[in-house]
Amino acid sequence: MALIKFLFPPSLFVTATSLASFTLMASSGLSELRGKNLEYSKFFNIGSKASDVEKSKLKLPSRIAMATLYTPAFLAGVSSFAIFPDENLRFLLLKSTISIHFFKRVLESCFLHKYSGEMGLDTMIVILSSYFISSALVIFNQHLTVGLPEPLIDLTNPGILLFSIGIIGNFYHHYLLSKLRSQGPNKEYKIPKGGLFGFVICPHYLFEVLVFWGFAFISQTLFSFAYAMGTTFYLLGRSSATRKWYLSKFEDFPMNVKAMIPFLF
Repeated sequence: MALIKFLFPPSLFVTATSLASFTLMASSGLSELRGKNLEYSKFFNIGSKASDVEKSKLKLPSRIAMATLYTPAFLAGVSSFAIFPDENLRFLLLKSTISIHFFKRVLESCFLHKYSGEMGLDTMIVILSSYFISSALVIFNQHLTVGLPEPLIDLTNPGILLFSIGIIGNFYHHYLLSKLRSQGPNKEYKIPKGGLFGFVICPHYLFEVLVFWGFAFISQTLFSFAYAMGTTFYLLGRSSATRKWYLSKFEDFPMNVKAMIPFLF
């Protein structure tokens, strides 16, 4: 099998966790495509009666919820330096990139993004658990490769390149999004412009996908590839739902703007 040239040989545990991760993420992406959206950002309270939500949901301000849900994954990355101190360069790069990415997301949530709504506690816990468990498993599965023969084809350098492009592009488009929102109580949505927003409505998701493929190429475990693929499917579904939302809100939304992949999707 050609894929084996790029991967460390997977154990039964690695195969099982990889299949579970991909299935959960891909099914979440399918749910987004079908209109069953995780209730955060512009999809908070979609399809629910406001009175029912007010009574039944425990909610947090979006800024607090978003910063909180990224923190455990960041701590998983940072703590791995102490838990697995004497590993190889590949492992060091993986731990570093995971820590950098989620620390960036915490900082963006605290200081860059402008929020106008809330997030349900249940949604926050789902996303927090997904990021934390997946990040911890990426790191643990890497630990299981210690002593195994290296893959025939080394993807570490392409992984560093993908991660670097992804994290810079993701931050830049988050910055552009933050500039669209006013500082006052009227934090209305506008059609984003600049960067790749002229081609896709969610370039920040496209670059986030590159970050996760950067993890996968640096790691070269079956789990990291399954996680990257599952994340890709989820964000494809979420970006498609986001494009439909903009189409429903703005009559002048440009029809040539795709969801996440320029000219294709």
